Amino acid sequence: MIELPDHPRILVITLRRLGDVLLTTPLVRTLREGLSGARIDALVFRGTEGMLAGNPDIAEIIAVPQRPTLRETLALRRRLWRRYDLAVATQSGDRPIIAALMAGRRRIGLVPSDGRGAWWKRLALHGAVSADPENHRLFELSRLAQCLGLSRIPDLVCPRGAASAPAVQGRYAVVHANPMYRYKRWTDAGWRELAEALRARGLAVVATGGPDAGERAYLDRVWEGQSPPVRRLDGKLGWPELADLLRGAAVFIGTDTSVTHLAAGSGCPTVALFGPTSPQLIGPWPVGGLREPWRPAGTIQHRGNVWVVQNPLPCLPCEKLGCAGHLDSHARCLDELGVAQVLRAVDAALAGRAAVPAST
Repeated sequence: MIELPDHPRILVITLRRLGDVLLTTPLVRTLREGLSGARIDALVFRGTEGMLAGNPDIAEIIAVPQRPTLRETLALRRRLWRRYDLAVATQSGDRPIIAALMAGRRRIGLVPSDGRGAWWKRLALHGAVSADPENHRLFELSRLAQCLGLSRIPDLVCPRGAASAPAVQGRYAVVHANPMYRYKRWTDAGWRELAEALRARGLAVVATGGPDAGERAYLDRVWEGQSPPVRRLDGKLGWPELADLLRGAAVFIGTDTSVTHLAAGSGCPTVALFGPTSPQLIGPWPVGGLREPWRPAGTIQHRGNVWVVQNPLPCLPCEKLGCAGHLDSHARCLDELGVAQVLRAVDAALAGRAAVPAST
């Protein structure tokens, strides 16, 4: 057991993407509630700190560039050096472990399971947990809490702010068509047909997305000519406003992206369209946690307030960057995913809408 002083200062290090930052929030809450008087800071990449907006468990967010200059690296070292009683590296890569070594008088973290570089990382840490490539990310993180003898708190903590999302009259569905990478996209025609089917079910359709010009152009193409038009909120919402919008939705439909994780954590009935990536490892985390792990492949899987939809071809999940093996590749499993199958999950989600309270 790692001994810590009363009211410990803790740094949680998550140097990955937006969804990864959101998935660390149950660990942060576990630390805050399990260690009396703890002050917890977060070290994240610049551009991901919005996922922690309004998080009551975090005292300070330290956002750093993904590719820092030498001057920025030295400034971070001065800022972090042995400032914390405990540093927690939530990834097994070199940078998180080095940051933990700089920052913490005591250190715990994930280390590679395949032995590559694990020896020096184990030496750097007072509590080392082998990363499990067959386990969901949140189950991995919960093992870090076990290093401290703490029981896991299962729920995500979604961003919150003073501003609310724009009002939408009546019942509405939120659709998020654009993931970060092309190989995780569904078809344009699929989204348009889905929007028409949602309207036929008495739902207004709200489309979300980011402010990037390329993403806006893609969504222009997807939603052009829809009648009645889809309500476009892409590029108009911060993360707290987006979470607020999701909490009020009758259903959310999206691909394998951080917004889908946010929808699941908000308590919204969430339909997630998965392609090459295995939900067993990174599937959306429902309110109350996973009582049964996601299977790597299936047609429609249901856990809590989340439905995962896949086109279970024999090659699924390949864990590759689409069929051509690069970020801008197509993925046959998504290209051939039919609207009827997605709608079966949507109808199940609408029928099961029994307001699951999200964590605050």
